[in-house]
Amino acid sequence: MEILAGFLIALAIGATGVGAGSITAPILILFFGMSAPNAVTTSLVFSTIVKLIATPIYLSRGHVNLRVLAYIAGGGLPAVILGSLLLNHLDKEGMTRPILIIVGVTVLISALGTFWRSMSPAGIATKPVHRGWLPAVFAPIGFEVGFSSAGAGALGTVALMRFTDLHPSEIVGTDLAFGLLLSIFAGGIHASTTGVPWPVLEKLLIGGIPAVLIGTQLTKVLEPRKMRLLLCVWLIYIGGQLSWRAIQTPAAKAPATAHAATGR
Repeated sequence: MEILAGFLIALAIGATGVGAGSITAPILILFFGMSAPNAVTTSLVFSTIVKLIATPIYLSRGHVNLRVLAYIAGGGLPAVILGSLLLNHLDKEGMTRPILIIVGVTVLISALGTFWRSMSPAGIATKPVHRGWLPAVFAPIGFEVGFSSAGAGALGTVALMRFTDLHPSEIVGTDLAFGLLLSIFAGGIHASTTGVPWPVLEKLLIGGIPAVLIGTQLTKVLEPRKMRLLLCVWLIYIGGQLSWRAIQTPAAKAPATAHAATGR
Protein backbone atom coordinates (compact mmCIF):
# COMPACT_ATOMS: atom_id res chain seq x y z
CA MET A 1 0.00 0.00 0.00
CA GLU A 2 2.86 2.38 0.74
CA ILE A 3 4.17 1.85 -2.82
CA LEU A 4 0.77 2.76 -4.30
CA ALA A 5 0.53 5.80 -2.02
CA GLY A 6 3.99 6.97 -3.08
CA PHE A 7 3.05 6.53 -6.73
CA LEU A 8 -0.16 8.57 -6.49
CA ILE A 9 1.37 11.33 -4.37
CA ALA A 10 4.40 11.74 -6.64
CA LEU A 11 2.16 11.70 -9.72
CA ALA A 12 0.24 14.67 -8.30
CA ILE A 13 3.48 16.48 -7.40
CA GLY A 14 4.95 16.05 -10.85
CA ALA A 15 1.81 17.16 -12.65
CA THR A 16 0.58 20.00 -10.42
CA GLY A 17 3.34 20.91 -7.98
CA VAL A 18 0.90 20.26 -5.11
CA GLY A 19 0.80 17.29 -2.77
CA ALA A 20 4.17 16.70 -1.10
CA GLY A 21 3.36 17.81 2.44
CA SER A 22 -0.37 18.32 2.03
CA ILE A 23 -0.97 14.69 1.07
CA THR A 24 1.99 12.65 2.33
CA ALA A 25 1.86 13.45 6.05
CA PRO A 26 -1.97 13.18 6.29
CA ILE A 27 -1.98 9.81 4.48
CA LEU A 28 0.78 8.45 6.71
CA ILE A 29 -1.16 9.53 9.80
CA LEU A 30 -4.65 8.52 8.72
CA PHE A 31 -4.06 5.31 6.77
CA PHE A 32 -0.73 3.94 7.99
CA GLY A 33 -0.97 4.73 11.69
CA MET A 34 2.24 6.76 11.84
CA SER A 35 2.74 9.28 14.63
CA ALA A 36 2.50 12.92 13.59
CA PRO A 37 6.17 13.84 14.22
CA ASN A 38 7.41 10.80 12.27
CA ALA A 39 4.95 11.55 9.47
CA VAL A 40 6.35 15.09 9.21
CA THR A 41 9.92 13.80 8.92
CA THR A 42 9.03 11.12 6.37
CA SER A 43 7.00 13.59 4.33
CA LEU A 44 9.84 16.13 4.19
CA VAL A 45 12.48 13.58 3.15
CA PHE A 46 10.14 12.03 0.56
CA SER A 47 9.32 15.51 -0.76
CA THR A 48 13.01 16.37 -1.08
CA ILE A 49 13.85 13.30 -3.15
CA VAL A 50 10.80 13.55 -5.41
CA LYS A 51 11.25 17.28 -6.03
CA LEU A 52 14.94 16.76 -6.73
CA ILE A 53 13.74 14.77 -9.74
CA ALA A 54 10.88 17.04 -10.83
CA THR A 55 12.45 20.49 -10.37
CA PRO A 56 15.31 20.10 -12.92
CA ILE A 57 12.73 19.11 -15.55
CA TYR A 58 10.76 22.30 -15.01
CA LEU A 59 14.02 24.27 -14.84
CA SER A 60 15.11 22.91 -18.21
CA ARG A 61 11.79 24.07 -19.69
CA GLY A 62 12.37 27.61 -18.41
CA HIS A 63 9.46 27.33 -15.98
CA VAL A 64 11.39 28.40 -12.86
CA ASN A 65 11.65 32.16 -12.33
CA LEU A 66 14.96 32.41 -10.50
CA ARG A 67 14.52 36.05 -9.48
CA VAL A 68 11.18 35.42 -7.80
CA LEU A 69 12.59 32.21 -6.30
CA ALA A 70 15.42 34.19 -4.68
CA TYR A 71 12.95 36.60 -3.05
CA ILE A 72 10.57 33.97 -1.70
CA ALA A 73 13.43 31.77 -0.51
CA GLY A 74 14.80 34.79 1.35
CA GLY A 75 11.72 34.72 3.57
CA GLY A 76 10.90 31.03 3.49
CA LEU A 77 14.27 29.48 4.36
CA PRO A 78 14.92 31.28 7.70
CA ALA A 79 11.30 30.59 8.68
CA VAL A 80 11.42 26.88 7.78
CA ILE A 81 14.54 26.48 9.91
CA LEU A 82 12.81 28.25 12.80
CA GLY A 83 9.71 26.06 12.47
CA SER A 84 11.77 22.88 12.31
CA LEU A 85 13.87 23.77 15.35
CA LEU A 86 10.76 24.75 17.30
CA LEU A 87 9.08 21.40 16.65
CA ASN A 88 12.20 19.47 17.59
CA HIS A 89 12.52 21.34 20.89
CA LEU A 90 8.96 20.51 21.92
CA ASP A 91 7.64 17.34 23.51
CA LYS A 92 7.02 14.98 20.57
CA GLU A 93 4.34 12.94 22.32
CA GLY A 94 2.43 16.02 23.37
CA MET A 95 2.65 17.58 19.90
CA THR A 96 0.53 14.97 18.12
CA ARG A 97 -2.74 16.83 18.57
CA PRO A 98 -1.37 20.31 17.69
CA ILE A 99 0.29 18.92 14.55
CA LEU A 100 -2.93 17.20 13.50
CA ILE A 101 -4.83 20.47 13.94
CA ILE A 102 -2.24 22.55 12.09
CA VAL A 103 -1.90 20.12 9.18
CA GLY A 104 -5.67 19.59 8.94
CA VAL A 105 -6.52 23.29 8.93
CA THR A 106 -3.66 24.12 6.54
CA VAL A 107 -4.75 21.43 4.09
CA LEU A 108 -8.39 22.54 4.30
CA ILE A 109 -7.63 26.22 3.74
CA SER A 110 -5.19 25.64 0.89
CA ALA A 111 -7.45 23.08 -0.79
CA LEU A 112 -10.54 25.28 -0.55
CA GLY A 113 -8.59 28.25 -1.92
CA THR A 114 -7.23 26.25 -4.83
CA PHE A 115 -10.65 24.66 -5.44
CA TRP A 116 -12.27 28.10 -5.62
CA ARG A 117 -9.60 29.27 -8.03
CA SER A 118 -10.05 26.19 -10.21
CA MET A 119 -13.83 26.57 -10.34
CA SER A 120 -13.79 30.28 -11.06
CA PRO A 121 -13.23 31.24 -14.73
CA ALA A 122 -11.32 34.31 -13.57
CA GLY A 123 -9.40 32.46 -10.88
CA ILE A 124 -7.82 34.27 -7.96
CA ALA A 125 -7.61 38.02 -8.50
CA THR A 126 -3.98 38.88 -9.19
CA LYS A 127 -2.57 41.83 -7.28
CA PRO A 128 1.19 41.75 -7.81
CA VAL A 129 3.19 43.34 -5.01
CA HIS A 130 6.69 44.75 -5.12
CA ARG A 131 9.09 41.83 -4.99
CA GLY A 132 10.64 43.27 -1.87
CA TRP A 133 7.48 42.22 -0.01
CA LEU A 134 7.63 38.60 -1.16
CA PRO A 135 9.95 37.41 1.66
CA ALA A 136 7.40 38.59 4.22
CA VAL A 137 4.56 36.90 2.31
CA PHE A 138 6.36 33.54 2.12
CA ALA A 139 7.91 33.49 5.60
CA PRO A 140 4.71 32.12 7.23
CA ILE A 141 4.57 29.39 4.57
CA GLY A 142 8.15 28.42 5.37
CA PHE A 143 7.40 28.27 9.09
CA GLU A 144 4.35 26.10 8.41
CA VAL A 145 6.39 23.66 6.33
CA GLY A 146 9.07 23.38 9.01
CA PHE A 147 6.51 22.70 11.72
CA SER A 148 4.07 20.42 9.89
CA SER A 149 5.50 19.71 6.38
CA ALA A 150 2.28 21.00 4.76
CA GLY A 151 1.74 24.14 2.75
CA ALA A 152 4.65 24.67 0.36
CA GLY A 153 2.80 23.40 -2.72
CA ALA A 154 -0.79 24.46 -2.11
CA LEU A 155 -0.26 27.70 -0.17
CA GLY A 156 2.79 28.62 -2.24
CA THR A 157 0.86 28.23 -5.48
CA VAL A 158 -1.99 30.42 -4.26
CA ALA A 159 0.44 33.07 -3.00
CA LEU A 160 2.38 33.15 -6.27
CA MET A 161 -0.85 33.54 -8.23
CA ARG A 162 -2.07 36.28 -5.95
CA PHE A 163 1.07 38.35 -5.47
CA THR A 164 3.09 37.87 -8.68
CA ASP A 165 2.46 38.13 -12.41
CA LEU A 166 4.08 34.78 -13.26
CA HIS A 167 2.72 32.61 -16.06
CA PRO A 168 0.86 29.50 -14.80
CA SER A 169 3.67 27.20 -15.91
CA GLU A 170 6.18 29.40 -14.05
CA ILE A 171 4.03 29.25 -10.94
CA VAL A 172 4.19 25.45 -10.88
CA GLY A 173 7.94 25.33 -11.58
CA THR A 174 8.90 28.14 -9.20
CA ASP A 175 6.77 26.71 -6.42
CA LEU A 176 8.32 23.26 -6.92
CA ALA A 177 11.80 24.76 -6.60
CA PHE A 178 10.73 26.71 -3.51
CA GLY A 179 9.29 23.56 -1.95
CA LEU A 180 12.49 21.67 -2.74
CA LEU A 181 14.61 24.24 -0.90
CA LEU A 182 12.30 24.18 2.11
CA SER A 183 12.27 20.37 2.19
CA ILE A 184 16.05 20.13 2.03
CA PHE A 185 16.53 22.35 5.06
CA ALA A 186 13.56 21.12 7.11
CA GLY A 187 14.05 17.47 6.18
CA GLY A 188 17.71 17.62 7.15
CA ILE A 189 16.92 19.09 10.56
CA HIS A 190 14.13 16.62 11.32
CA ALA A 191 16.07 13.61 10.06
CA SER A 192 19.16 14.51 12.11
CA THR A 193 17.19 14.87 15.33
CA THR A 194 14.45 12.22 15.09
CA GLY A 195 15.76 9.78 12.49
CA VAL A 196 13.91 8.56 9.40
CA PRO A 197 11.44 5.63 9.29
CA TRP A 198 13.35 4.03 6.41
CA PRO A 199 11.10 0.99 5.76
CA VAL A 200 8.11 3.25 5.02
CA LEU A 201 10.17 5.82 3.11
CA GLU A 202 11.74 3.17 0.87
CA LYS A 203 8.34 1.83 -0.15
CA LEU A 204 7.07 5.35 -0.86
CA LEU A 205 10.06 6.01 -3.09
CA ILE A 206 9.66 2.76 -5.01
CA GLY A 207 6.32 4.06 -6.22
CA GLY A 208 7.18 7.74 -6.17
CA ILE A 209 10.32 7.96 -8.31
CA PRO A 210 8.80 6.61 -11.55
CA ALA A 211 5.50 8.40 -10.85
CA VAL A 212 7.02 11.87 -10.60
CA LEU A 213 8.64 11.40 -14.02
CA ILE A 214 5.28 10.41 -15.45
CA GLY A 215 3.60 13.36 -13.75
CA THR A 216 5.95 15.92 -15.31
CA GLN A 217 4.98 14.59 -18.74
CA LEU A 218 1.24 14.61 -18.03
CA THR A 219 1.26 18.41 -18.14
CA LYS A 220 1.73 18.12 -21.91
CA VAL A 221 -1.44 16.08 -22.49
CA LEU A 222 -3.79 16.78 -19.57
CA GLU A 223 -5.36 20.04 -18.44
CA PRO A 224 -3.75 21.04 -15.11
CA ARG A 225 -6.96 22.80 -14.02
CA LYS A 226 -8.97 19.55 -14.03
CA MET A 227 -6.22 17.66 -12.26
CA ARG A 228 -6.00 20.30 -9.55
CA LEU A 229 -9.78 20.23 -9.17
CA LEU A 230 -9.77 16.49 -8.46
CA LEU A 231 -6.81 16.85 -6.15
CA CYS A 232 -8.55 19.61 -4.19
CA VAL A 233 -11.64 17.47 -3.59
CA TRP A 234 -9.40 14.77 -2.15
CA LEU A 235 -7.47 17.29 -0.03
CA ILE A 236 -10.68 18.76 1.38
CA TYR A 237 -11.66 15.27 2.54
CA ILE A 238 -8.19 14.61 3.99
CA GLY A 239 -8.11 17.98 5.77
CA GLY A 240 -11.55 17.36 7.26
CA GLN A 241 -10.54 13.89 8.47
CA LEU A 242 -7.36 15.21 10.09
CA SER A 243 -9.21 18.05 11.81
CA TRP A 244 -11.80 15.59 13.15
CA ARG A 245 -9.04 13.23 14.30
CA ALA A 246 -7.41 16.15 16.15
CA ILE A 247 -10.66 16.90 17.99
CA GLN A 248 -10.94 13.27 19.09
CA THR A 249 -7.28 12.76 20.01
CA PRO A 250 -6.37 13.38 23.68
CA ALA A 251 -3.71 16.07 23.97
CA ALA A 252 -1.15 13.80 25.62
CA LYS A 253 -1.63 10.71 23.46
CA ALA A 254 -0.19 9.75 20.08
CA PRO A 255 -2.54 7.99 17.64
CA ALA A 256 -0.01 5.29 16.79
CA THR A 257 2.35 2.99 18.59
CA ALA A 258 6.09 3.38 18.28
CA HIS A 259 6.50 0.22 16.18
CA ALA A 260 3.86 1.44 13.70
CA ALA A 261 5.57 4.81 13.43
CA THR A 262 8.93 3.29 12.58
CA GLY A 263 7.57 0.69 10.21
CA ARG A 264 8.85 -2.24 12.33
